[in-house]
This record gives sequence, structure tokens and C-alpha cells, in this order.
Amino acid sequence: MAKLHFLYSVMNAGKSLQLLSVRQNYIENGGNVVLVTSSIDRRSGVGKIASRIGISEDAIAIGDVDNLFEIVTALHAKKPVTVVLMDEAQFMAAEHMWQAARIVDDLDIPVMAYGLKNNVFGELFGPAIHAVLALADDVKEIKQLCWCGRKAGQILRYDRQGRTEKSGKVIEVGGDNRYISVCRKHWMSDDIGPTRRAQCEDIAA
Repeated sequence: MAKLHFLYSVMNAGKSLQLLSVRQNYIENGGNVVLVTSSIDRRSGVGKIASRIGISEDAIAIGDVDNLFEIVTALHAKKPVTVVLMDEAQFMAAEHMWQAARIVDDLDIPVMAYGLKNNVFGELFGPAIHAVLALADDVKEIKQLCWCGRKAGQILRYDRQGRTEKSGKVIEVGGDNRYISVCRKHWMSDDIGPTRRAQCEDIAA
């Protein structure tokens, strides 16, 4: 029976790498995999899913007005789809998660959505994450460590001087050097850790 899976983490936990690894496993077993990502994320180009170690694949870029269910239904009619793998779920619209649920329920195709659960303000990222947490059959965390060794569950955004930012726009695509995943204690104390502080001091110098 197909399920809607949500696999979440903080930044730099290897979500895209895991997604691409899952894709490869399906392909090696003869599967027809549909890759989907947000049109907002253009760090590696529109319609690209890329890991930090240099692996990338083309994907369907989804915008707010696109209907994921209709897209997958059309592809499924041409060639049966084995699985839908969705990257950057936090940038999707809530409607896309309801459409993903229909793919599972009406087409019996599993959907695995990967994304950030929290934003830099310590809240659920947005409407899509609220929706997928409510709808998912299976929710799993891809774990990452804080610089102190504890489990990282929050994200800090900081400027060139190392000062953290907890106001402003939620979404700032790119600028990976402005984010660090930290534990709750160091999120609350605005502590980006000695390595990032030293990098900021080098930039300032």
C-alpha cells in the first residue's frame, strides 16, 4: 500500500543526497521515478536537485499554480510511475501536499517529500509543512549534529559579523554560508559556534 512520507531535517543534513540515493535504488530495480522540486530554489538552476557533494539530477520545477496531481497523472498514463520524490518541500504550497496525498490515495503511488521542518524563527517553516505533517502516513527525521555535539533541531541565520537574525523574511534562497544548524540551547543563546565566529572574524578583517 502506497504511503505519503515526510522526511525532514535541519540544513546540511544530507536530505538531497538521501533523496538521490533513493532514486538510484528505485532505478536499479527498474522503477520509473518522478523527481519534483520547487521552482523557488534556483541555487543549482531551475529544476535541479543537487547535493553538496556534487551529485545532481533534473527534476520537474513546481510553482504555486502547478497541480502536482495532474502532472503525475499525465506521466503515469504514459508510463506507470513507481514513486514520486519531492525535494525542498518547505517551499511548496499547502495545496501541493494535498495533491501529493491524492497521488498516494487515488493513484496508489508512494510519495516521499524531503524538506526543512523549522524556519530560522524556531517555527514550522510554513503552510506546506503544516499540511504535510497533518497528512503524512510516515514522518521521519534525518538527524544532524550541532557544533557542540548535541542533536541539531533548529537553524540560525547570521550576517557577515556573526550576528544572528530572527526577524525579516523567512525565505532567503541560497546564502548557505549564512545558516548553521544548531541545538535548541544554542539557538536560544544565538551561538553559531567557534568555527563560524572565526570565519566571520576573517571576513571582517
